[in-house]
Amino acid sequence: MAGKGPKETKKKQQISPGLLWKQRYLLMMSLPFVIWLIIFKYIPLWGWTMAFQEVKPATFALPIWERPFAGFQNFIKAFEDRLFQQTMINTLGISILQIAIGTLVAIAFAVLLNELVFLRFKKITQTISYLPHFVSWVIIASIAKNIFNDGGVVDSLVGTNLHLMSTNSPLIWLVIVVIECWKEMGWSAIIYLSSMAGIDPGLYEAAQIDGANRFQKVWHITLPGIRPTIIVLLIMSIGGALNVGMERQMLLSNALVQDHTMVLSWFSYMRGIKSSDYGLGTALGVFQSAVGVTLLLIANKIASLVGEDKLI
Repeated sequence: MAGKGPKETKKKQQISPGLLWKQRYLLMMSLPFVIWLIIFKYIPLWGWTMAFQEVKPATFALPIWERPFAGFQNFIKAFEDRLFQQTMINTLGISILQIAIGTLVAIAFAVLLNELVFLRFKKITQTISYLPHFVSWVIIASIAKNIFNDGGVVDSLVGTNLHLMSTNSPLIWLVIVVIECWKEMGWSAIIYLSSMAGIDPGLYEAAQIDGANRFQKVWHITLPGIRPTIIVLLIMSIGGALNVGMERQMLLSNALVQDHTMVLSWFSYMRGIKSSDYGLGTALGVFQSAVGVTLLLIANKIASLVGEDKLI
């Protein structure tokens, strides 16, 4: 009707009791997850109070409300630590390389799998590709050291020692990222393949009629079709930029390269657990979470400003 404006046509969506009753079984199925989330994710946040207290072995047995209050001294001590600056550089350097290279490798691998016409070969290749995701980092690190260490497989093929895992330089970042990409490439490609399956086949048929080759179909149909998925995964990856795994760093590291492999989680473990300074370790964890949330919100806002899909 002509008398209705745009504001009148937009009705607020309200959750009615009838709708909740119709979806009662779905709500019951989600209840265990909500309980798990509260117990293991939200209740432990109470422990963040240790970041503002002096928590040493002598005071650890005291109730939280009886421990000495330290204010922001734990944060100041962490930021003034001689290893903190290099640790942040390592964490950001490895994260940026991992996000950039890992995303490109996963997308390229998913596109190649999607273009295979032999379905049996495609399924076998996909199954083999994501099996390393389930392999322990202990085994992966042992294999990697045999390949990249001095005198390993790479040095034998090249004919000279490249010192990939024994040089005190950021070159070790690239080695770590390459190993991570190999381990997670197939698993990360699953999401992109699922997104590609939702693209309308009629678009490919129309492109075929117009004379487009396979590369043009990928560039103009496949990649734009999975762009929302790429943006969402990039936002989530940027939010976890400081959450570089400690396990792989410790297993792939040695005394020669430790200056360029120590990341924030490993640094928090060394200062908080090994040095028994639990307040300092908690402060580093709080800082890591705060920066992660900030990066997530910034990336989400940038995505909305450029007209892409966002998380919230």
